Amino acid sequence: MTPADLSRTVLHAVRRAVDENALRAPVPARVRVERTRPGGRGEYACAVALQLAGPAELPARDVAEILRERVLGTPGIRDVEVTGPGFLNFTLRAGARGLDTLVRDVAEHGTAYGHGDALAGAAVSFVPVEELRARVVTEAVERLLRVQGAEVGERTAGGEALHVLPVTAADRDLFERLGNDAARWALLRAAPHDRPRGTGSDELLVQQESNPLFRVRYAHARIRALGRNARQLGFGAAYEESVAAPVLGALLADHPGVLAAAARHREPDRVARQLEALAQAFFDFHDSASPLPVGDEKPSAAHRSRLALAEAAGTVLAGGLSLLGISAPEVL
Repeated sequence: MTPADLSRTVLHAVRRAVDENALRAPVPARVRVERTRPGGRGEYACAVALQLAGPAELPARDVAEILRERVLGTPGIRDVEVTGPGFLNFTLRAGARGLDTLVRDVAEHGTAYGHGDALAGAAVSFVPVEELRARVVTEAVERLLRVQGAEVGERTAGGEALHVLPVTAADRDLFERLGNDAARWALLRAAPHDRPRGTGSDELLVQQESNPLFRVRYAHARIRALGRNARQLGFGAAYEESVAAPVLGALLADHPGVLAAAARHREPDRVARQLEALAQAFFDFHDSASPLPVGDEKPSAAHRSRLALAEAAGTVLAGGLSLLGISAPEVL
């Protein structure tokens, strides 16, 4: 995660807090994030809470805690601490640490990797909804809550209402025009309070890099093809040798936290963004260190280990897509 990524993450947290009425303050045009000074906490610091405290009529530390809750669980961020009068201090994920354990965990749990009991004991129900996007978002949130241990009851008039920006009249036939997978991606990729993108054209159906849904599903299909090709060459996945893949490792490590945060905050778009980042990290990893032998190379421990890491990424991609109600084809 770069400082620019971190700045956008904090700005998104501010906007969400304002939309949720947790903060009553103007959303700044940008948020400044700086390297922590000697003796400070974490790697980066941000003073936006002090900037918002006056307009919000809250102590800066209270503002910082509101933002901290909405930043935790973001891919690449290991911890957020509030210090001093209200500074946010960020510690980023190391990523490459413990890849062998991560690969084993994913292999053991399969597409259920990241499911847990973060919301065990919680009983949740939602109001009945008819509007297209609200229905799709609510269904995804219910799946996320269940895999985090919450008990989701029947929809009832006394249940929780999700605040979802509805689709326009022109998009009410979205499933007929785009099909299940592209329609769900369009409705879930945008934050519930934002307007969905790509609904007015066939951009989500085009098989090219500019289509984020295609990139995610193609990454999964490419990983499955790597496994098939490896078997034809006489070897399989086994994490036997350390692999340098800090970004991919960080995203795999963050996945359980992302699922828990998506369920807690009722934001399935967090899962979609995680899958996009994971797909890109896989492609970068593959381009820098092929899991398959190249040229006259013989299969080695390095290839088996890279393949194991790639297959872990493929499993997480499939599991995440499933939670969004989207298929993960073996071949595209």
